[in-house]
Amino acid sequence: MTTRQQHWINGDRHTPEGGHYQITNPATEEPVGQAPEASPADVDAAVRAARTAYDDWSRTDPRKRAAILDRIAELLAERAPDLVPLIQAETGATRKVAAGMQLPPAIDRFRRYARVEPDTIPLAPQPVRASALAPGGLIGAAAVRRPVGVVGCITSYNFPVVNLAGKVAPALAMGNTVVCKPAPQDPLATLELGPILQEAGLPDGVFNVITGSGAAPGEALVAHPGIDMISFTGSTAVGKRIAEAAGRTMKRTLMELGGKGAAIILDDADERAVQAALGAAASTWAFHSGQICTAPTRVLIPTARYDEIVTALTRYAASLPTGETVGPLITAAQRDRVEAYIAGARDQGARIAVGGERPDLKPGYYVPATLITDVTPEMTVAQEELFGPVVVAIPYTDEDDATRIANNTPYGLYDYVFSSDTAHAWAFAARLRSGNIGINTLQRHPETPFGGFKESGIGRDGGSFSLHAYSELQSIVWPS
Repeated sequence: MTTRQQHWINGDRHTPEGGHYQITNPATEEPVGQAPEASPADVDAAVRAARTAYDDWSRTDPRKRAAILDRIAELLAERAPDLVPLIQAETGATRKVAAGMQLPPAIDRFRRYARVEPDTIPLAPQPVRASALAPGGLIGAAAVRRPVGVVGCITSYNFPVVNLAGKVAPALAMGNTVVCKPAPQDPLATLELGPILQEAGLPDGVFNVITGSGAAPGEALVAHPGIDMISFTGSTAVGKRIAEAAGRTMKRTLMELGGKGAAIILDDADERAVQAALGAAASTWAFHSGQICTAPTRVLIPTARYDEIVTALTRYAASLPTGETVGPLITAAQRDRVEAYIAGARDQGARIAVGGERPDLKPGYYVPATLITDVTPEMTVAQEELFGPVVVAIPYTDEDDATRIANNTPYGLYDYVFSSDTAHAWAFAARLRSGNIGINTLQRHPETPFGGFKESGIGRDGGSFSLHAYSELQSIVWPS
């Protein structure tokens, strides 16, 4: 694999008009490689290639499309020894996260969408009276899922290949073509996908990748008249700007945005449920350094058990070694941002129980596992998404109070309920304004619809719901 990449456009490497920019390893602060800098002309070339390829690909037999997706999964598995080290280097993920979570779920996603599903929904005939429009009679109908067209896929930096696979696989399965714009911090592995997909049999122009160090390439993609849909994963702030721009031409959008997950320990939680909650909170520290939108970054604790559970959280956080279990953040700027949030919490009266200080560990953009206590729900650190290894502990008086606190942020992506009574937890989940609820677990079900309430996004993907997201419904009516 080369470390000086080119765009992938119309089945070939494409020399960027804007030159290259450097990608840095967050753990070592050493160069990993150089990514291409897209110009408006590069973006236009990619969109035109996708537009040209669309007619043939959208009419390709779904079984043939599925066979290509299955072959993509096979090739990704074969290339894992080369891809995983590259992904680890550019994301800064620990070896465990890189090997277990940065590529295997991407392979699973291509395999999942190699499964052909019906695209026609038959509707029962209906007797219809005659009108000025047409004679009466028995009218038959069907709703048919059709591809949206050319999809612009804009992804986040935390899981570059996994996020891209979650968009590209169902989009291709439905017959769409795609132009991908990965996050600027770590696009090198995604640029390696072009030749792999081509080797699997994907026609030229169906899959294209352009990159850039700033916002301009993404903005050009969203504004391009040849794009029919934007699928975006990233921050709510950027998502709002994309939605505004896409709305000017009525582009379809799928938005997976920020989160401020609450792990709510109900008063009836037994030792097993409490241990599950502690493990959930610890995932914010240990799993990719909290750089995940579904992280349970707020732990809501009954007042009577606050000291007990905070003591356990403190012990847990203090046991996690920075640089091994807790990896680096993606950039120095993101590390500084997280440190500023911690300092702001201290200024607002919260207590830093563990962590909070930059570790004596160089090189690398590290923030240690940090637990903040004496937090009130209105504090900035309890309201905004930090995207770092920081957990806040908030006491509550009763379930009405817990509900109010959990729902009192702009977000509603993923919350967690811990209880010894799953029926109780199920009933409590209905009170939460969140697109996803885990009961006594952080585990996810791959077929569930994934997405958020409020400012956490628009639309749903996952399982068959991804095929719905990347299709339009067409009604067909005829006289029986």
